[in-house]
Amino acid sequence: MQPLNLALLQSATHWHDPAANRDMFEGLLEQVSAAADVVVLPEMFATGFTMASAEVAETMDGPTLAWLRAQTRRFDKVLCGSMVVADAGQYFNRFVWVTPDGEVAHYDKRHCFRMAGEHEHYAPGQARPILEYQGWRICPAVCYDLRFPVWLRNSNDYDLLLLVANWPAVRRNAWTTLLKARAIENLAYVAAVNILGEDGNAVRYDGGSGAYAPDGGTLVENVGDAVILEVSLSATQLQEHRANFPAWMDADAFQINL
Repeated sequence: MQPLNLALLQSATHWHDPAANRDMFEGLLEQVSAAADVVVLPEMFATGFTMASAEVAETMDGPTLAWLRAQTRRFDKVLCGSMVVADAGQYFNRFVWVTPDGEVAHYDKRHCFRMAGEHEHYAPGQARPILEYQGWRICPAVCYDLRFPVWLRNSNDYDLLLLVANWPAVRRNAWTTLLKARAIENLAYVAAVNILGEDGNAVRYDGGSGAYAPDGGTLVENVGDAVILEVSLSATQLQEHRANFPAWMDADAFQINL
């Protein structure tokens, strides 16, 4: 495994305006270094965190996924983030993963944020896929999923937990604490992207995007700035940490009933 280079795009988004968001993120993509392998956009990057699922949803053949495909080819990088998707008569907060060779994979957010009524407008996901890229095993997750360690428990099946979010500033202490906890308990890297500014529901966000080592150490982090955070993850350091502190060998076996 070679190092995996991430670019985390921390930005405000335009409320319910996918075309404006696509244009904005395209401009940011032009600023990402050539070294980046994977570019991470936030949760619902095309619309903001909205409960108007029926109004803003696209299909997997819609303009936002077509845009992602075009940008992956243009920049020769993986692009990922979540968007509102209509599929089989339901709406999903769907994390999409698009590679330069045309592969599209997805994960539907399992834990819908009850306090905002997300569970009334979106269906929960029924699977936790592991994405594979350049030898890395990647577990995708979306925002509120972060609060559920059983769902995110590493059964020696992933190396990186990759989270996209619209996590309000008022709960940023919980955000940072849980990101580090997930890294420590799972002996894995954690990388997360959050947004900035105020959305159409007058909820404020202050970023806090970052990446954390398997021992919980901060690799990169930013609060409050519109910024592209780039970080290189070392497979060698990950393997050494797991060998030197093999807590995974004492983990309890369990099964999740969906």
